[in-house]
Amino acid sequence: MTSGKTDELKGRVKEAAGALTGDAKLKREGRLDQAVGKTKQTTEKVIEKVKNAVK
Repeated sequence: MTSGKTDELKGRVKEAAGALTGDAKLKREGRLDQAVGKTKQTTEKVIEKVKNAVK
């Protein structure tokens, strides 16, 4: 599992926990973690495409 996917999964768990407990801060942190994970995944895809284009 890539670190981007890990961050996204961690964010989903945090957001759900925040929703269940009514903790708005935890919910926001979860959304942020998800965004970071998606950004990392996109960056990894771009890097892979550039590597393949250079070959």
